[in-house]
Amino acid sequence: MSSKPKIIVAMSGGVDSSVAAALLVEQGCEVEGASLRLWEAPRPQPRNCSDHRGAAEVAAALGIPHTLIDARADFARAVVRPFVGEYIAGRTPNPCVACNRDFKLGVLLDWAKAKGADYVATGHYARIARDPETHRAALMRGIDRQKDQSYFLFALSQRQLVDTLFPLGGLEKSEVRAVARRLALSVAERPESQDVCFGDYRSFVESLADPAELQGGEIVDRAGNVLGHHDGLHRLTIGQRKGLGISSPEPLYVIEIDEASRRVVVGGREELNGRGLVAASVNWIAPPQDAEFSAEVQVRYRSPAIPCRVRLLADGRCEARFDAAFPAVTPGQAAVFYRGEKVLGGGWIEKAIKGSLDVKSQISNAI
Repeated sequence: MSSKPKIIVAMSGGVDSSVAAALLVEQGCEVEGASLRLWEAPRPQPRNCSDHRGAAEVAAALGIPHTLIDARADFARAVVRPFVGEYIAGRTPNPCVACNRDFKLGVLLDWAKAKGADYVATGHYARIARDPETHRAALMRGIDRQKDQSYFLFALSQRQLVDTLFPLGGLEKSEVRAVARRLALSVAERPESQDVCFGDYRSFVESLADPAELQGGEIVDRAGNVLGHHDGLHRLTIGQRKGLGISSPEPLYVIEIDEASRRVVVGGREELNGRGLVAASVNWIAPPQDAEFSAEVQVRYRSPAIPCRVRLLADGRCEARFDAAFPAVTPGQAAVFYRGEKVLGGGWIEKAIKGSLDVKSQISNAI
């Protein structure tokens, strides 16, 4: 960075982005805060992921300018409508990935560059390693593995990574809270924000969908026996056990969702296990050198990284075969590939692969 770089900090009003801004101010950077007005609940909630009023208050305390950018119309089109559509189709979406790519490090980055800024900074728990020779950027996990948010950032481009800073990537959450207390920031004890800014997603989907899209269907077992009925695919997700409205001597879980027939298949816990997945629309931050390679894949934010063998397919898709079975691989969620701390890339789970490992995969895993 130059001796005094100009940095726009994406401020959400939470403790993380507030401390990110404060640390950059302490380092002598020219700092400005900016908040994106994306979505607001009818009634303010203390755990919303964005509070531009709180962000403006922190910016004033830090003595830096603050700008509010209204992107609600674009956010509704690019994030909200696809989110609703995915749930209606029986898939489980993750809107945070598109929000980070298209807004926090899309709209905001473009705005910052137009203002002559060198970088945009956010409060994400992730790290960026820059190669001084190739000028390429690598995305790395945050030091605090309990807070690591690299999973949500796999869709970023090289241009976005090169122009982005993550000041909290090398800190533990407890250290971030300690900085906020030291500086007497008003957000020092603010609770963690919820994962999705829309609140209760079932009610949210129902408020925006056409009633015809919310029709129910049958709940069946593997043999096709009708065990009950559901009130809409948007109310169910792979791996769900509670709230099915059916009785059984053994616990039953949602193992398949058929959008066309609106049928939901349930089965025992062992039937949740998958041996792999197919991911579509894959973005490779570190482009693979081979058509097949070993990696680890994370299929949910809080899930462990699963050792796997990845094979590139046509049309920007790939197949990952797990070394061991893993439960509740869910279409619509993100599959993010790692090699140790480094993010290789990621895509969207198209389908889970069930059954045993094929012979080729068994041989590859044994070598």
